[in-house]
Amino acid sequence: MTASSGTLTALLLAAAPAALHDALLSSPELESLLATLLEQGREAWPTVTLEPGHVLHHVGRHLREEGTPMDALRQLNAADVYLACACAQGVPHALQLFEKHVVQKTAARLSRYPAALVDEVLQVTRQRLLLGMEGRAPKIAEYSGRGSLGGWVRIVASRIGGELQEHAGRHAPLVAAPEALEQLLSRADPERDVLQAHSKQALSESLQAALAALTERERALLRLHHLHGLTMDRIATLYAEPRSSVARHVAQARERLLKQTHRELATRLKLNGREVESLLGLVQSRLDLSLHRLMG
Repeated sequence: MTASSGTLTALLLAAAPAALHDALLSSPELESLLATLLEQGREAWPTVTLEPGHVLHHVGRHLREEGTPMDALRQLNAADVYLACACAQGVPHALQLFEKHVVQKTAARLSRYPAALVDEVLQVTRQRLLLGMEGRAPKIAEYSGRGSLGGWVRIVASRIGGELQEHAGRHAPLVAAPEALEQLLSRADPERDVLQAHSKQALSESLQAALAALTERERALLRLHHLHGLTMDRIATLYAEPRSSVARHVAQARERLLKQTHRELATRLKLNGREVESLLGLVQSRLDLSLHRLMG
């Protein structure tokens, strides 16, 4: 990239700690070094367009007073910083590249976890790194570039895996107490009396069995939409897929859950179709809450 003298330096200094300004300005090679860093990022990810100011603000913000700032700049993983910065800005193609080149490679390094847990670890990792919450920047903006992005993400994923394993009930993630499902039933429901103790137990077990019959991806989609309250647009961004495709898959997962619950109830309670529909309707109208209790 061609830039007038001092242009890139000014962008870096706007975010770098004031205590480092003199050391940075004293180096005659700073401007050309910054241009090289940007060029390395563009060469690594030629399909990702990013303003220089975004990258240099990211780099400057992560410079530390310990050590020599010019040495820190020379040691940066420029390509990884460029991709991380683009993901923090929500650049769609950058998110797709991050999924392919970082997230999927991270999955191969999670072999110490049970297979059923790996998908959940990756999903929570995507959510924590790529979604800004309550007006804050996505966590991926905290990547400094001092190590590889892949290594940094693996550390994050490993910590999340540990958290999920330690979380109560994660070894049996679909278990829920029958009394929790009783709270789904409003006292205003005229059919509430249908649910005797054995029916409540059967309903709880049927929902758990139905969830277990879904694929990991289906459970992840339902968890993101119904438990975490993410919109279809946000889920589409996480998965780097078209919104229409994600919406269709969420709807299909929900339909499969309800149909499987219907079958489980009919088997367990030996009810006819109309009786099962009546019982299932109590839960179906409150699916968001039931999923929250079963998947939370």
